[in-house]
Amino acid sequence: MRPVRGGYPAGMAQLRQTTDVLILGAGAAGMFCAIEAARRGRRVVLADHAAAPGEKIRISGGGRCNFTNRSADPERFLSRNPRFARSALSRCTPADFIARVDAAGIAWHEKTLGQLFCDGRATQITAMLVRDMADAGVDLRLGQTVGEIAHDGRFRVGIGQTMIEAESLVVATGGKSIPKMGATGLGYRIAAQFGLAVTETRPALVPLTFAEQELDGMRALAGVSVHARVTRDRAAFEEGLLFTHRGLSGPSILQISSYWREGEAVTVDLCPRADVGAALREARATNGRAEAATVLARHIPARLAGWTAARAGATGRVADLTREAVDRLSDAVHRWEVRPVGSEGYRTAEVTLGGVDTDGLEARTMQARAVPGLYFVGEVVDVTGWLGGYNFQWAWSSGWAAGQSV
Repeated sequence: MRPVRGGYPAGMAQLRQTTDVLILGAGAAGMFCAIEAARRGRRVVLADHAAAPGEKIRISGGGRCNFTNRSADPERFLSRNPRFARSALSRCTPADFIARVDAAGIAWHEKTLGQLFCDGRATQITAMLVRDMADAGVDLRLGQTVGEIAHDGRFRVGIGQTMIEAESLVVATGGKSIPKMGATGLGYRIAAQFGLAVTETRPALVPLTFAEQELDGMRALAGVSVHARVTRDRAAFEEGLLFTHRGLSGPSILQISSYWREGEAVTVDLCPRADVGAALREARATNGRAEAATVLARHIPARLAGWTAARAGATGRVADLTREAVDRLSDAVHRWEVRPVGSEGYRTAEVTLGGVDTDGLEARTMQARAVPGLYFVGEVVDVTGWLGGYNFQWAWSSGWAAGQSV
């Protein structure tokens, strides 16, 4: 949502409207909240700056929408209060959302690690939500700017050319990720206006970048992908890894980025399903004329094998490698320590880590403890899920929870 400072141009007549619930942000959480509130008989206005609702839904999952995960356990969400998400997630579960998808006749399939995707286009999910909103009587307003917000027991918000007065205000404006879609951090400013704390925010589920001197030797690997295990402290993810022109990407890197900070190292196992050291020792005993890189290439991509052997200083025939050289090469594969200098930032980040501090919110309703009638749902809250449908499930669950209360 794009805020407008200073109200309205001089001479412009301002319309007025009263409603029960005003929701800012027609993304996943905002639409789901609107449906639930309207089904309870509440008059609901849902406003967004975009020309169409659910823009993040449309681009998610490669256009197929990874709409939930079967294993949306609270432990797979990051927050300063790791227990906060439990209430909403337990009351609106992945099974509940799957039932709605099934009832809408949307075909879906399960990929790895419990990730559920539409068989067809992601826009089917948006169409389902828009249809449910229309059936429930939600007043959807698109292409709207947000003006000043006032509160004197009721909320008064400038929406386009209309001043809307509402009993409840739901902030579902998302975070800062993907600014080209209009992300501005408006929700954090609204929280600050009403005295709510906001934790540190940073890009999450984002590719990591390297210094030029490290990239010089890695650029030839751009486009190479490998199954890897990536570790930072006690967090570890075993999924795909992709070399890019700027550093590393792929699911395992996106996952670990939520746990990484500038200046810290991450450890990469480029071949977690095989013991490269044992393979090299066996080759030295049975086929000593084989090149070390050739033996490695049986387990990892050939370009990566050659680069890794050179990096370890263990090139040539395996028969000529010392025990120390075999150990170095094994370590270079299984315990490659890298120290990214940064990330690709909000431009490509799938979500924002951090947000409205959950200490100021009621876990059961998502309502601000100090401001009755004010709610925060979805990405704007300091709850961030793993890659793989978790953040959509948080959107459905938190939106549902607020929808039962507003």
